[in-house]
Amino acid sequence: MMCEQVISFNPVLPKKPKVLILGSAPSQLSLEKQQYYGNPRNHFWPILFEIFGEDPLSDYSDKISFIKQKGIALWDTIGVCYRKGSLDVNITEEEPNDIIGLIDSYPTIRLIACNGTKSFNTFTKNINLPHGTSIKEVIKLSSSSPIPGKYNKSFAEKVEEWKILKEYL
Repeated sequence: MMCEQVISFNPVLPKKPKVLILGSAPSQLSLEKQQYYGNPRNHFWPILFEIFGEDPLSDYSDKISFIKQKGIALWDTIGVCYRKGSLDVNITEEEPNDIIGLIDSYPTIRLIACNGTKSFNTFTKNINLPHGTSIKEVIKLSSSSPIPGKYNKSFAEKVEEWKILKEYL
């Protein structure tokens, strides 16, 4: 399998987002489906429904409406990269998205929550938040990826950790 260019999706933006969740880059399955977190095994959507005590939705447009209603914006830290397969560890030649531009356009965002280590490391390496920004905190959440690893948390542990999002909504 050779490296393929990966281009992130456009951001999902409610009118007045309070939380911006940043992934790293879309998986192959997400790219095929043209959906954020399109792999049904990924914990992203189940975590969000769980922290809000809502029944899971299956339709993608309903999921997007759900997070918009909650004031959650969604994007990726990496705008363009090359990757073999779907694992973050295989990402090369990454170019970040214009997160500063997004924050400038949406001053209601108070929390940036990076979904996993790759997203967080790319953010901290490439993005310097200007003084006086609306952002109160940038945090690294445990990855919603279903890929097993020695540092992975259980679904229940991820839900508990991700509940911090509600404090900013």
